[in-house]
Amino acid sequence: MRITVAGSIATDHLMTFPGKFSELFLADRLDRVSLSFLADRLEVRRGGVAANIAFGLGRLGLAPRLAGAVGPDFGDYGDWLRDHGVDTSAVHVSQERHTARFTCTTDLVQNQIATFYPGAMVEAKEIDLARVGPIDLAVLAPDDPEAMLRHTAQCRELNVPFAADPSQQLATLDREQTRQLITGAQFLFTNEYEAALLQERSGWTRRQVLERVRTWITTYGEEGVAIDGPRSLRVPAVPAHDIADPTGVGDAFRAGYLAGFAWGWPDERAAQLGCALATAVLETVGPQEYKLVASDLAARAAESYGQAAADRIEAGLAEIA
Repeated sequence: MRITVAGSIATDHLMTFPGKFSELFLADRLDRVSLSFLADRLEVRRGGVAANIAFGLGRLGLAPRLAGAVGPDFGDYGDWLRDHGVDTSAVHVSQERHTARFTCTTDLVQNQIATFYPGAMVEAKEIDLARVGPIDLAVLAPDDPEAMLRHTAQCRELNVPFAADPSQQLATLDREQTRQLITGAQFLFTNEYEAALLQERSGWTRRQVLERVRTWITTYGEEGVAIDGPRSLRVPAVPAHDIADPTGVGDAFRAGYLAGFAWGWPDERAAQLGCALATAVLETVGPQEYKLVASDLAARAAESYGQAAADRIEAGLAEIA
């Protein structure tokens, strides 16, 4: 299956704060916040939602095409992605702006405070999906809002099935934009908070959203995943042994689930692979530094879903290095 992933490509600056944010906020001073958190660790990692999803699909052998905008500083990052099975031929390189930056601080209980600088991402609207090559499925991840709207419209015009993943950009969208981005999607991805925000932004109830998308997949962290569509089901999460960093966990789930879909797996099995891959990322600092070992993912699946699921996942990954 020829999958194109359009969306953000960024560098992540990940810091850890050895305390709890909640202990430093004063309830009667929230209108005038001025705080500095002393971090005890800094990790600079490759990231961006679209790049993370494409990386996961590349590691799983799907050879996805990545469509996003970067700066002239993308050289080493581009080499990394290509070395891991990602086609970067549709990446637009800005001559004026740096690659986007994501700066995130995580506290002891996995709360996060983040800032995102879009940089070259504002030029993503210049990418024409009609020119990037044949597409069997487009994954439309968070991006410059104009780019997201243009690429969604192009998918409809070209009759290309698409997965809508507006996530972080929901807060910036108005009602009409939100409705445009999700209507007609084969897949809609959100987490629990984004599911509620999407309904608020669109003005649609959950039932009305489901009337406009084929399958709505909602992640609930350690409580697993809900899939609503032709068939509704819940899939429990794969427990983590040691939590290192939650950044990119949802992106890994999407990569695993979409790989299962591309291989013709049923929703439940695809979600199980997504959950196993998500946990591998949760135990690693950085969204693209995890190890992909078929036997390890199968062992995790066996603990959570039984041996039949483990055998299917290991067989599906047998040819992946």
